[in-house]
Amino acid sequence: MELLKKHTNLWTIILFVLFPISLFGQDEVIKAFRENYVLEKSGNYIKAIDQIKAVYQADSYEMNLRLGWLNYLGGQFNESIGFYSKAISLKPYAIEARFGMTYPASAQGKWEEVIDLYNKILAIDPQNTIANYRLGLIYYGRENYEKADGFIEKVVNLYPFDYDSVLLLAWNKLKLQKTRESKVLFNKVLMYSPDDKSALEGLKLIK
Repeated sequence: MELLKKHTNLWTIILFVLFPISLFGQDEVIKAFRENYVLEKSGNYIKAIDQIKAVYQADSYEMNLRLGWLNYLGGQFNESIGFYSKAISLKPYAIEARFGMTYPASAQGKWEEVIDLYNKILAIDPQNTIANYRLGLIYYGRENYEKADGFIEKVVNLYPFDYDSVLLLAWNKLKLQKTRESKVLFNKVLMYSPDDKSALEGLKLIK
């Protein structure tokens, strides 16, 4: 009997560590989330934030993630980054919080931090098309076409008939003076969008 009590106490400790007891019931938490979705839809971000803060648990990935998003929408970028950072520390192998943090970071013009976030996402998920595409787009915008090429090519290899990626790669190849590859890619864009102005403009430059 004494041994059973010891095992019971041990499991109580383990469960407490793995699943900390909340001060709020699950019904209250779900109600807070339900109400803050309605408030977000109406653009009342401050009240939506207050709904989550009323039941906030520091060890809740979902609450920190939600507060990161709502603070971003409310223009409170530093607070948003703070909550996204907490979410990342709670689930370091999840990529959604890192994606979320790119929004307030880019809104503040912290492009090196944005690049670092995308690179960390790719360290976890090398084939992630969104991170690859956005890094390619950033480097294309910086006129670093050599660096952009690998990121955009990876997306096109995965999605050979994706309009945005094929068009961006076509322009990037043209900037690299790889006109034969560029021409093929612009024509692929026209297969997707036969009257595409950007592709037609690119083909005129090649001719």
